[in-house]
Amino acid sequence: MARNQMETEETNRLTQVEEEEEDDDEEYFKEAWTEDENEEEGDENDENLEFLCLFCDSKYGSCDALFDHCRLAHFFDFNGIRKELGLDFYGSFKLINYVRSQVAENRCWSCGVHCQSKQDLQSHLHQSVDTKDVKLLLFHDKYLNPFMQEDSLLYSFGGDEEDEDDCNTSFEKEEIVKDFGNVCIDDDDDGTVEDIELSAETYNEDRKTVMAVSNGHLSYACSSKGMTDNGSDNGPSVRSLESHPKDKQSRVHFADVVEKDIKRVNDSYFGSYSAFGIHRDMISDRIRTDAYRQALLKNPSLLNGAVVMDVGCGTGILSLFAAQAGASRVISIEASEKMATVATQIAKDNGLLRSKTDGEGNKNCPGVIEVVHTMVENLDKSIQIQPHSVDILVSEWMGYCLLYESMLSSVLFARDRWLKPGGAILPDTATIFVAGFGKGGTSLPFWENVYGFNMSSIGKEVVQDAAKFPLVEIINHHDLVTNTAVLQSFDLATMKPDEVDFTATAELEAKLDDFDHKATSCYGVVLWFDTGFTNQFCKETPTVLSTSPYTPKTHWSQTILTFREPISVAASREFAAEGSADVGTDACPASKILLRISIARATQHRCIDISLETAGVCPDGRKRSWPAQIFNLT
Repeated sequence: MARNQMETEETNRLTQVEEEEEDDDEEYFKEAWTEDENEEEGDENDENLEFLCLFCDSKYGSCDALFDHCRLAHFFDFNGIRKELGLDFYGSFKLINYVRSQVAENRCWSCGVHCQSKQDLQSHLHQSVDTKDVKLLLFHDKYLNPFMQEDSLLYSFGGDEEDEDDCNTSFEKEEIVKDFGNVCIDDDDDGTVEDIELSAETYNEDRKTVMAVSNGHLSYACSSKGMTDNGSDNGPSVRSLESHPKDKQSRVHFADVVEKDIKRVNDSYFGSYSAFGIHRDMISDRIRTDAYRQALLKNPSLLNGAVVMDVGCGTGILSLFAAQAGASRVISIEASEKMATVATQIAKDNGLLRSKTDGEGNKNCPGVIEVVHTMVENLDKSIQIQPHSVDILVSEWMGYCLLYESMLSSVLFARDRWLKPGGAILPDTATIFVAGFGKGGTSLPFWENVYGFNMSSIGKEVVQDAAKFPLVEIINHHDLVTNTAVLQSFDLATMKPDEVDFTATAELEAKLDDFDHKATSCYGVVLWFDTGFTNQFCKETPTVLSTSPYTPKTHWSQTILTFREPISVAASREFAAEGSADVGTDACPASKILLRISIARATQHRCIDISLETAGVCPDGRKRSWPAQIFNLT
């Protein structure tokens, strides 16, 4: 019995220990679960902090909190500067991208001083002395491009102002009139656009890059990956997914990732063109708008009774010209939801909107414009249109350096899908030109004499930095030190979509009239383009849209590629070289500069890679090559 009592006591003791251990385990898992929940809540809180500081890694949940931080910690009063400079959405958008670009280079946004590190920059930041100098820098259109991908700050800083980039279709007529003013398309013959207060076109979706599905494999542009920096290897610009995991599931996953990336870039791209300021700049470009206006209004045999497709119509200005010229139907395609709504309202306000109950338009039925919100590749899903039923395809598709952020591939898609055999495409030609520029095309002359002081050390650093990135700026034709050469020509009526990527050569010689018997320095090359409305389609009045330094400036400016070191050139073939001096130096100037330039669609959607290979040849036949340079136009 005593033994049984002992066994009972031992059993009770073990049961109590097990219960205590179970309680401990429950308490442990309860604590662990709470920690997990706290971590998840923390992660969620981190996700809610979507606005990244312009100067450091801090994140905030609202624009106001971020701007307060920037004002107190970094001496950057965004709202104060915006008010002082009178910046609209367009200018404020540029200001954010400008500041981010300067901080990425450890450069003070206010005074331009270059710091050795990010920490040094944080210590250097100070109150801006004169923000007017900053406003001058904001004239550069390159700051329209988001410097940081998925920068939510760019589309949220509007505060109580009208949120111009909101793709909301519920616009009031008064709002549109407020931003655009009145539309008055005159039909005089002087080719002016004095009465037009609108803006210009947005660009449509563009498949110029990325994805081509062929034989079950996805290919994508990757020009920069196939090039080395020594000029010896220019591999293919398109790689197949065979170089990636070969199983079908991996290929499908990769394609899905690329497609999502394209959608993200497109959303940002079309969103940026929802701001009216961009359209005003483009439509105010008289060279651009007059060229299209003349092509459409002064070629009656082409336009009268024609079915016209306007790819990337934006405000619809080209569609309005086509309707005015006598087109029977104008299909205006616009990928931005906001601008499609705007174009519809403008066509309606001018009595040119096509009613759904209308038949084919004519002189007695002015409602001929039909605005379709879609990407041109998806047009079939939005309206019923027969293949090869369009008489004229018109589009303002050109970007910087002709091909940057361009939608040429989309235009070619529309051509092959809907243009009638022998139908007109406007413009029908495009040509890229190249020339060498001298010291006057750089910032060196400015820094060499600043109120009588020599600050050339700054100028030299600026030129060195310029060799890393393409610049989009206006260059004076007096600063060109070589002849002009054709780099590449396109016939838009016949070219194939894959011809958008190309490699071409050009030969430049120093200008004989300016530098006879003297050597001068060539600091780099400048690219520009012309587009032609030739007599192939514009029988009565052919015209040319030129972005040349020799013609009035346009909003495209020119694209500048700076050499790592200047190349000395001389026009005279009798220039005596000194011994075995290196070609391209003052002692042995080159008589020719040989170029090989490749322009290809980059892996980043809507951007282009430019490869520049340079060689100099002296009169005695000796040749010197420089390492290849890779420029990414983003």
